[in-house]
Amino acid sequence: MSNPNILQSALTRLDDAARHVRIDSDVLEKLKFARETMKVRLLIRMDDGSRKSFLAWRCRYDDTRGPTKGGIRFHPASTAEEVETLAFWMTIKCAVTNLPYGGGKGAIQVDPKTLSKAELERLSRAYVQAFANIIGPDRDIPAPDVYTNAMIMGWMADEYANIRGEPHPGVITGKPIALGGSLGREDATARGGFYLTCHLTERLGLSTEGLRVVVQGFGNAGQHAARLFASIGAKIIGVSDSRGAVYAAEGLNIDALLKTKADGGSVNDANHGGNAISPADLLALDTDVLVPSAMEDMIDETNADSIKAKVVLELANGPVTPRADEILNQRGVIVLPDILANAGGVTVSYFEWVQNRQGYYWTLDEVHQRLKTIIEREGDAVWGIAKDRTVPLRTAAYIHALGRIATAVEAHGTQN
Repeated sequence: MSNPNILQSALTRLDDAARHVRIDSDVLEKLKFARETMKVRLLIRMDDGSRKSFLAWRCRYDDTRGPTKGGIRFHPASTAEEVETLAFWMTIKCAVTNLPYGGGKGAIQVDPKTLSKAELERLSRAYVQAFANIIGPDRDIPAPDVYTNAMIMGWMADEYANIRGEPHPGVITGKPIALGGSLGREDATARGGFYLTCHLTERLGLSTEGLRVVVQGFGNAGQHAARLFASIGAKIIGVSDSRGAVYAAEGLNIDALLKTKADGGSVNDANHGGNAISPADLLALDTDVLVPSAMEDMIDETNADSIKAKVVLELANGPVTPRADEILNQRGVIVLPDILANAGGVTVSYFEWVQNRQGYYWTLDEVHQRLKTIIEREGDAVWGIAKDRTVPLRTAAYIHALGRIATAVEAHGTQN
């Protein structure tokens, strides 16, 4: 994490929103600090017989509206501040989408690419052993995040069942289908952002015909976003991953890019029909929609002036800094904020949790339709607040969330 003050930076958005509504100071005080953050060292046996330790965290930021919910990321740059910030954003995100959750998050400070599959499994199970008393289907529900996936969630759910002596499928979401996962979870983050953009197309001044899209970060969310936009005839004119960036004015060959990534290659390795460019040039491409899908703080005050996109669709968490937000707003660039735009992931995680508790599973069409309904409903609400109060969409989304959190705080009573 490049920004050690990321939580304070994130909280400035909360303060901005609070200036536009009457919110009791108790609510703001409650949201300024994480309720509970636990740090441990996980000691695992490596394949060569040695033992190695890894720092790990789990944060339950706020549970006013229900059990905490949030992913677990495996990343060498993870920090406690990053985990708490992500948990704060998840608190707001769940309120924006009206899910009965608070916000949580977890991380292990590791580069998973350096581990064998067996080492990765031991590390995943060690995480659950360490946090077994923090997580639970009615207390704190993890899910996948950066460099974690359904396989890792399956190991974690299995380890929790071993510890408790009985299956608890609702403790983890994003699981394999065979272990109680939900259809539609894999592309849910991108699909939510796609639904939001399509629903607001006219209001954003866009047309789906000839729509040009640039995807920064061609990982899970970015790949699905490219595929979904291409499915309606949009031109994906630029994509990037951690190893390079490519551009084609008439649109890249998305199928070739997806196949190369599935085979472990970089976007530069694919027969994509485009040319290699720098990551900085990718962000500055003349496009209709720019989709940052990688890490935090990718767009800041040093490059915000170069953004030529009409709309920024935040599929990553926190890809635009507060100062960059101001610059983009002044320049008329519309930002579809992460706390709404990438909420498809937690929404379908909620669907999975509900299905686990019911023991009844929905069809893919049912999952897609329910997701579309929620994203469009809350998109309309946030858009309406933005227009009524003449504020950016991010501020409107925070206002929307604050109202729901404040109602829940009040309902708990004065002694909580």
